[in-house]
Amino acid sequence: MVRIYASIVLIFFFVLLSAQENANQQAEFIKGVDLSALLEIEDHGGVFKENGISRDALLILKDHGVNFVRLRIWHRPVSGYNNLAKTALMAERIKSAGCKFLLDFHYSDTWADPGRQTKPAAWQNLAFQALQDSLYHYTRAVITILKNQNTLPDMVQLGNEIVCGMLWNDGRVCDQQNTPQQWAQLAALINAGVRGVNDSIVPDDSIKIVIHIDRGGDNSGCRWFFDHLLAQNVDFDIIGLSYYPWWHGALSDLAANVHDLAQRYGKEILLVETAYPWTLAWTDDTNNIVGTVAQLDPDYPATIEGQTSFLKDLIQLLRAVPANKGLGLFYWAPEWISAPRLGSPWENVALFDFAGELLNSITAFDSMAADLSEPNSSSHSFRLQQNYPNPFNPETTIRFELARFSYMTLKIYNALGAQVRTLIDGFRAAGEYAVIWDGQDDRGQKLNSGLYLCSIQSEDQQQSRKLLLLR
Repeated sequence: MVRIYASIVLIFFFVLLSAQENANQQAEFIKGVDLSALLEIEDHGGVFKENGISRDALLILKDHGVNFVRLRIWHRPVSGYNNLAKTALMAERIKSAGCKFLLDFHYSDTWADPGRQTKPAAWQNLAFQALQDSLYHYTRAVITILKNQNTLPDMVQLGNEIVCGMLWNDGRVCDQQNTPQQWAQLAALINAGVRGVNDSIVPDDSIKIVIHIDRGGDNSGCRWFFDHLLAQNVDFDIIGLSYYPWWHGALSDLAANVHDLAQRYGKEILLVETAYPWTLAWTDDTNNIVGTVAQLDPDYPATIEGQTSFLKDLIQLLRAVPANKGLGLFYWAPEWISAPRLGSPWENVALFDFAGELLNSITAFDSMAADLSEPNSSSHSFRLQQNYPNPFNPETTIRFELARFSYMTLKIYNALGAQVRTLIDGFRAAGEYAVIWDGQDDRGQKLNSGLYLCSIQSEDQQQSRKLLLLR
């Protein structure tokens, strides 16, 4: 089964590269960034450079493979940024650069996340039906304005990290609000947003709807949310997730989750937020969100090389989602450097250094085209050693080494070619492994003496070793 799946993946990508561009638009792997802070940083003196030359950060990133930009929109923010006027201005820059555009409705005047989903001040005292109406008309008005200036979003995200709902308390679904009535109200609010989007476009337009929660590595949390939401007949296209290792677990947790979600719901999966630090140092007096070794994934140090490896492995993980349901990712706030008149808690997680110079970790995006077009151009992504002892009774150790994070299987076959034991079937990080086989099949039955074949497969590559069991 794994061999068949690997072949399908390869065929898909060869077709993707050879077909005409307009036929590939929906299948194109998303190499996105969230640039919601760019205007504010520019207005406060932030400068972005590549090889010492000052340039528009959007164009720098575009030249290195970025093809999609995400923007958050707040209702009436006190800061004056991320409002409709600023969003429309940035949308023009995005489309002029030739990028696609994801619009993220927070439905708040400020940050909306799992711990806060505050209604806009203008909606605070509305009855529930009036709240639905306001959400519908606001959503429709925003999309209509963007459409009229020829910057129609390609995707729209209704709510930001809404695992506990949005527009609290009317649309809250956690803790004491985890009731059928509250889920029905959350669904009504989301569906009002869906109608607002759909009623602002014509049949020739296409906008995909994203529902976004934060639980990148939490499969039970994702199942809980989307099982409840889909039971309310909410119509959407894409499951959006946030994934930050210091909050959401190891890459293996994310891999297992997206693998399950794609198969369980049959929907496309998109990482709408992710990032990783390139240093634990700082350059301003604003406390950084990521600042300790304890927050890091042990496999990825806080270096430019570690940031690069994290991104490359994350991309590989998403490409391996079943049925090509892994759409891609958005790197969150790569531009959030410390500006002369504006500090940043994200300066060490950006894709530009403290002086605004582009980091070499951008090569993770650059290399993707080569990775897709030349899947066999590199050496094996793993190495399978001969088992020891061999011959053996009652058990033997199988050692192998993975060069990079990948989906893999390790299986045992008898002399007739029948599969008798699965030792590994899942994602594993780069590293050395030792697996003990006890000479039993998948049912726990002892196998007879004889010749067996140990086979490892990852991506499009496979290796085997002969094992001799002597009872």
